[in-house]
Amino acid sequence: MELTVFSGTANRALGENLARTLGRPLGRCHLERFPDGELYVEIQEDVRGRNVCLIQPTLPPVGENLMELLLMADACWRAGAARLMAVVPYFGYARQDRRTHPGEALGGKLVVDLLERGRFERVVAVHLHTPALEGCFGMPLEHLDASHLLAEAARPHAGDGAVVVSPDLGAVKLAERYARQLGLPLAIVHKRRMSGSEVSVRGLVGEVRGLRPIIVDDMISTAGTIAATAETVLKEGCAEDITVVATHALLVGPAVERLSQVPIRRLISTDSVPLERTLPFEHAVVGLAPLLADAICRVTSDRR
Repeated sequence: MELTVFSGTANRALGENLARTLGRPLGRCHLERFPDGELYVEIQEDVRGRNVCLIQPTLPPVGENLMELLLMADACWRAGAARLMAVVPYFGYARQDRRTHPGEALGGKLVVDLLERGRFERVVAVHLHTPALEGCFGMPLEHLDASHLLAEAARPHAGDGAVVVSPDLGAVKLAERYARQLGLPLAIVHKRRMSGSEVSVRGLVGEVRGLRPIIVDDMISTAGTIAATAETVLKEGCAEDITVVATHALLVGPAVERLSQVPIRRLISTDSVPLERTLPFEHAVVGLAPLLADAICRVTSDRR
């Protein structure tokens, strides 16, 4: 069955790279925002009887990008598309997978429900912040891991005298993968989250003195966790040559300012989130298009 690829506006460059990698032209789609803020979507391709792939990371502004994805899906379904696949490299609301206090909403589950109501038959995502969210999906989820790609990008900085650092207990399994792939020792920071953007470090397990830290995490939002981790390993006597590796570099709010206040030498991230600002340190970007294209080809051809 023929495949047609459309991209939303959240990350047009990644959409174009994905279509190019798949050897397909990017489908024509007209999107317009009315003065009152409502979004107008018109699919300008014949999608009747076709598989349709919609790529749209739900990065900030999350609500607007999610609504754009749902409207694109509705337009394709009403135009006769046979199957709809959502490619959401960065999946917003993934942190809200469970309730820790009475009265809280389950934002992650609600987003999954909206995608199901949007008639998507499959979702492709990269490194969900909370893997437990997989259990909320009633449709097939291709949950991709980009750590091997990021590890290769970090390898030139991972020779003798380097150490992988997990910024909290939640990132330990991810850090173990990096340490194993790079053949490096592992150190773990124990933190307590004070708020959505503030953290307090309680201690460090492992040796970092005189070593070059490679701090790894799935995402950087306001960079409170990364900055606190960098300050901790510096106090423990690490080398002032810090590499940060993250799948999703959102860098919202005070993130860049926080990172500029500690000796971060370089950041390595994927292109799941477009970064248009100039950063005060090196920034290497790993493209996700080949990883996404392989997953799309695998599921559309039923190849496993």
